[in-house]
Amino acid sequence: MADQDEDDLRMALRLSMQNPSTPEPKLQNSPPEPKRSKPRDAAAVAGGGASVSPDDSRRLQRELMAAAAEKRMQAAKIASPSKSATSSATAVTGSSAVKTADSAMKEKDGSLKECHLGRELSMEEANQLFSMVFGAGVSKGILAQWSNQGIRFSSDPETSMGLVQHEGGPCGVLATIQAFVLKYILFFPHEVGKAGPSMHQNPGSGRLSKTRYVASNNFSRLTEDGRARALVKSMSEILFLCGSGDRAVIATLNNTDNGKESSSKDEIIAKALESLSIESASDLQKVLRVDTFTNEASALQRLKETIPIFQSRMGALLFLISALLSRGLDNVQSDRDDPSLPLVTAPFGHASQEIVNLLLCGQAVANVFDGRMDLGGGMFLKGISSGVEVGFLTLLESLNFCKVGHHLKTPEWPIWVIGSESHYTVLFALDTSVQDENELEQRESEIRKAFDAQDQSGGGGFISVEGFQQVLQDASIRLPTEKVDLLCSTGFIVWSEFWQAVLDLDKSLGGLKDSSGSMGKKVFDLYHFNGIAKSDLNGSSNASVGGEAPVQRPRLTKLKVSVPPRWTPEEFMTDVAMSSASASASSGSGESKDMEVNKPEPCQHAPLVDCVRTRWARASCNWAGDPPSIV
Repeated sequence: MADQDEDDLRMALRLSMQNPSTPEPKLQNSPPEPKRSKPRDAAAVAGGGASVSPDDSRRLQRELMAAAAEKRMQAAKIASPSKSATSSATAVTGSSAVKTADSAMKEKDGSLKECHLGRELSMEEANQLFSMVFGAGVSKGILAQWSNQGIRFSSDPETSMGLVQHEGGPCGVLATIQAFVLKYILFFPHEVGKAGPSMHQNPGSGRLSKTRYVASNNFSRLTEDGRARALVKSMSEILFLCGSGDRAVIATLNNTDNGKESSSKDEIIAKALESLSIESASDLQKVLRVDTFTNEASALQRLKETIPIFQSRMGALLFLISALLSRGLDNVQSDRDDPSLPLVTAPFGHASQEIVNLLLCGQAVANVFDGRMDLGGGMFLKGISSGVEVGFLTLLESLNFCKVGHHLKTPEWPIWVIGSESHYTVLFALDTSVQDENELEQRESEIRKAFDAQDQSGGGGFISVEGFQQVLQDASIRLPTEKVDLLCSTGFIVWSEFWQAVLDLDKSLGGLKDSSGSMGKKVFDLYHFNGIAKSDLNGSSNASVGGEAPVQRPRLTKLKVSVPPRWTPEEFMTDVAMSSASASASSGSGESKDMEVNKPEPCQHAPLVDCVRTRWARASCNWAGDPPSIV
């Protein structure tokens, strides 16, 4: 009897899992309502219409137990989505509830593979995304630029660590990814060399602030796998940065995960890209699939699997979309000062500062100063809220169009995205000590930070009298009363005049006057990488083949940088005048030849030097061959 009861219970369980009357399409949206047997009717049928017997009572009890077991199974499905998908698939195909271990494992593998197909964007999301990025009147030329730029490394050994740009426009995306890639290649070679993903949430947090590290510049020894790991880790870090550390959304193409096993990944992607053209929101909606990850290991694995897609001509656009979705489209709009403007600027399709800032710091703010600037009346402009892993410098600061704040100028690692009027490139150092400050530099930074905190002019370099008193207090500067009255006589204080007063003030009173005149000269090397292909005219053996035109390839330039002691302007001018007078008096003599030997190498100039000087004032730069190009 016990065996019969157990068999009946198994049968009841099977019956409770089957629902022939429920249409199969309903399974796509929600699990079917389990079929409930009608105990008394069923009992009558089973008993040939006899009255309820003890056996019927036991059968009824077994059915109730089966129903309870079914409820527990439904609860387990809700707690485990992958199992739910497996069970639903089982119900659709009419499989029995009791499965062998092999079939259950195959079904689990199938459900995991299916989850990588991602979800489609809704039409509303696609419209919002397309409008945010390109605006209403975008030209076909700009759309072509952004849908024809992959994320690919240079094949040239000397620049093998660099990403190549072929189209104008997406350089802001590529340069920012490049900066993070360099961080891993230069300063985390042990992580790049590992076979498995083991990235911490904040790789920079492990660095000891006083530890010096000098990286290798032998980029020709980089392996394909090492570069790929650096790229995957960089992309994952940026996406989680955009997702506030909580999530990363990865956007890929439809029909690239379910191809035939006989076809290679490249063939599948090439087929998906055939005649693909992005001209509207509906085009995006048709081809995009997005996956959301809250676990970094899973995101790294997914990026590793989809690297061929990001290397394809849609790569740069897909990564930008991934970053925007990771941040959240509504959050992106709230970050911006003017959300009505497109992120890709007309008429040339350049990446806006909001795109670069989103990838650098996780917020799509439009400005490069620290914190936010109060304009009064409840209005303010948003800047960079905290420190960053890699920084940013711009030619526009040297032209007094903006002021880059401390956060972007002094990143965790000596790597900077360089902005010009029309292009983004990357500047970096192998030696982390280039950012170390001596006592005098630290003091200058403190004073400048206190002054900038009171500067409400947008980096114009002047503050109110009330703000000036706060600066003196915060920076512990004790200027003579007559000097304070003189500086305040116009009703506002200009940085250049205040700075001159600090330089003339003795160190014991909080100033920077140094009678020795030897205020720590610095000499160090920087490297500049421009990913856009240009003609190489430096005479490299690989520059031309058979006397043909120079090869178009990315450019890597080494700069020797010298930062002179921090003389006051008067002392500097006096020194220059004395040197000139001495040279004139001794012209034609042997003394002039000796001076010529000891004379430092003359400074070379290019727009990049102006960018460098926004970080290291009065720096002089020298290089071999062609001048570095930031356009």
